[in-house]
Amino acid sequence: MDVSASLKHTKTAPQKARLVAKLIHGKNVSDAMNILQFTRKKAARIIQKLLKSALANAEENHKVLDVDDMFVKHVTVDQGVVMKRTMPRARGTANTIRKRSSNICLVLGEK
Repeated sequence: MDVSASLKHTKTAPQKARLVAKLIHGKNVSDAMNILQFTRKKAARIIQKLLKSALANAEENHKVLDVDDMFVKHVTVDQGVVMKRTMPRARGTANTIRKRSSNICLVLGEK
């Protein structure tokens, strides 16, 4: 049985979030929580909350009693909406600043 949780329009760049997502892919849920707790990245806190949400979905919606048998089946981090801002530069020109966001989907499976 697969249990999923997703998060859209997260204020972190997809490339930075993928670095953290690769750390927990295929790991046991307890191991993934430990890895995320001690990773010093902003995306680690976001993915940790998403993992807790997926566990709550497993217990509440799918009536999975043994959470210890769950593992991270796959994590996908896709690019979300890009906000475009301009910054004034020398001689009356302007540069574009792209503020990127992510869409993260986490799927848990049972062993």
